[in-house]
Parts: sequence; structure tokens; C-alpha cells
Amino acid sequence: MRKLWIGAAMAALLVTGCQAGTFHGADGTKNQAVVRESGAGDTAASGNYVNSADATDQVSRSSRPIVITSEPAVSMTNTDDMVTVTGSQVNIRSSATTASQRLGTVSQGETLKRTGKGDSWSRVVYNGKEAYISNRYITAKAAGQGNSPAADQQSGETIQNSSPGNQASSETVTFNTSWKYAEFSKISSGTATLYRSTAAVKKNHVICVNAGHGTKGGSSVKTQCHPDGSAKVTGGTTGAGATSAVAVSSGMTFADGTPESQVTLAMAKKLKEKLLAAGYDVLMIRETDDVQLDNIARTVMANNMADCHIALHWDSTEKDKGAFYMSVPNVASYRSMEPVASNWQKHNALGESLVAGLKNAGVKIFSSGSMEMDLTQTSFSTIPSIDIELGDKKSDHSDAVLNQLADGLLDGINRYFMS
Repeated sequence: MRKLWIGAAMAALLVTGCQAGTFHGADGTKNQAVVRESGAGDTAASGNYVNSADATDQVSRSSRPIVITSEPAVSMTNTDDMVTVTGSQVNIRSSATTASQRLGTVSQGETLKRTGKGDSWSRVVYNGKEAYISNRYITAKAAGQGNSPAADQQSGETIQNSSPGNQASSETVTFNTSWKYAEFSKISSGTATLYRSTAAVKKNHVICVNAGHGTKGGSSVKTQCHPDGSAKVTGGTTGAGATSAVAVSSGMTFADGTPESQVTLAMAKKLKEKLLAAGYDVLMIRETDDVQLDNIARTVMANNMADCHIALHWDSTEKDKGAFYMSVPNVASYRSMEPVASNWQKHNALGESLVAGLKNAGVKIFSSGSMEMDLTQTSFSTIPSIDIELGDKKSDHSDAVLNQLADGLLDGINRYFMS
């Protein structure tokens, strides 16, 4: 399996035997973010994607790690030209470093206006704003005459590596300790998986699907409720007034004895299939019974790798009351706290769209479809983020119902991104 250790900025490529799982950032510190391409034995074909060894690097199968070291400063020469994207799906960044915020992705053949050019990065106009893209995946030539396939697969800024038959590889993503709010996580040794859809029509959005619970030992660890250290403003698993909360609760048990974590995982897998088939890319936080990622780690991963974050849950009541989303509490102090202040309206809008989609699919909806709740997830989210409760202990969670719920959630996601 070939591994890519991604540095804080793009510079010289060095083949070395460095310690697995670490890279050096611009400040010389070690960080822990690693993106690994899938290799032999990782096969799981379904719908419009294949996670296969056939989708790995077609140019070099060397097992030696490629280390991308950082450059001390990024200088730009002003330009005024158009460039064409040559990579299959390429990140657009807020600054000229892979440690910066990902603003979105652009597809092969798209054109961008370039306003500055450096040794490794170019400054471009993206959605009307200044942004940055790696020089490896753009060319000033006409589309189809740009970088070689070898160059297109040497950096973490290319997300999808295609092979004959339109197959797409998955990527294993580990926690980056340099990400914003990463220092608040207590359990972060687990990994998530990023899947790229190969549907004919791409949505160009990454959906984080977070199967609630499923972290062994998570209930015995506590994390800070809010980034600023303030107290919770509502009750919940942790009561109002607390400043720390359970890192990941174990979840409830359905009336038939099934653990909630088992059902949320089954639900996540169904939703993943439908999203990939519809053209969305999917960041799967959990695909096994246990992932060592607490609620903050999951949220921070979603912040940096996805365009929205959907955590799947069932409520602990026993009324078969229907689905609803956890809305942002209408409390001035909470809504004025960052990052809540900049994102709470997006959170609620996503929740409303999901409930509308579920209702359209014939799913029973509880009351108005929302319940105010101060959640760790919401408190640390910098992208549209929702905890969706798909029922409670007494709810039917058969395969047919999970399919119905997945259809409704897909409808809701479509509604949100089309609004």
C-alpha cells in the first residue's frame, strides 16, 4: 500500500524512511494527518463506486513513503491569465498550504482566473474570492495538454485517482493535530474513510456521514463542551451548566434489545450507498463497531474534509414519536459564541431540509420537526452540521425502514444544496 504524508505546504518531494504516520508542519512540529490510498484486499464494489486495488496509482507502486516538506514562505508573482484544471478532483484552499481550510473542489477541465503564481501554488479567483490551488493540477495550456499522470498522483491535493473502467479509490484519513479545535479532542487515534463517487453527474459536495456512538471507552472520557470553556445552556446526555461532557456516549438500546450503535452503523452504510449513486462524495466517520474518534474529533474531521456533517441517532424515549433534528438553542450567549455565531443558521437550515426530505419520503415527524439542544458537535462545527434523530427506542428499524429513511435523508441533502 502506497502512503502519502502531506505537509503544511507544497514544496520538494523527498523519498525517505520517515516515521509512519507523522509529518512536519511549517513550524517544525510533528502532525498526525495521513491520507492513504486503498490497496490490495480493500475491495467493496457497489453502485457507482469501487474501493479496489485496481484503482491505485497506475504510475508507481513503490512502497516507499513520499514526504512533502514545507517551504518557509510563499511568494507570488502577479499574473492575469486563465488556467485549466488537470487533476480529477482538486482541492481549493484558503491559503497556500495544505493545512489551510479547504474551500471546495474543482474538476478536471474547469477553468479558473489566476491572479498570482508561486513555485508550488497559484492564487486564483474561486466563487468570487481569493483562493489557492496547487500548481501540479493546473496548466495555462488548453484542457487535455497539462500535467502528466505521474505528477497528478504525487500530492495529497488530488483526491480521486481513477483507473480504467471509471473505478475510484477510497482514502483513509487520520486526525490532524494542527486542525482548528483539534486540541480539544481526547480520543483521536481512529481513522475515517473518504469515498469519491463515479456517478455520471457529480454533485461536487462531500457529505460527512457520522454513525452515532461506537467508540469503546468513550463514555469514561470527558471533553470540553464549548471552545470558550463556557457551560452548556440546555440539558441532554450531559446536564445544563456542565462545562465538560462525555466524549462519546454508548447510546441506548432499542426495545428489541438491539444497540443503537449497531443501527446507526447500518443506517450510515445505506445512506453512503445512496449518496455515492447520486453523485455525492462521502466521508464515512465509522464503518465498524468501534472507531477511536470522539465527538470533537469527528466534528473537526468533518470541518476539514466535508461540506456538511450529518450525525445519525435515535432518541432514548419510548414513544415511537418520529424523526426530528437537534436545532441550535435560541440562547443569545450560545448563538454569539464562535464558531456557533457564524454557522448556526446553516445548521438549522440543513436540519429543516433533512426533515422536509424525510417527511416527503413518508417518515413520521415528531412535533415541529426540531428540538433545541446544546451539543458538542454543534459547538465545534464550522460547516453545516446536524444531529438527526430518526426515531426512538420503540421505532421500527428494519431494513425496509432504514432504506426509507436513507431515501428521505438523500432528498433532504438535495434540497439543502439546491436551496
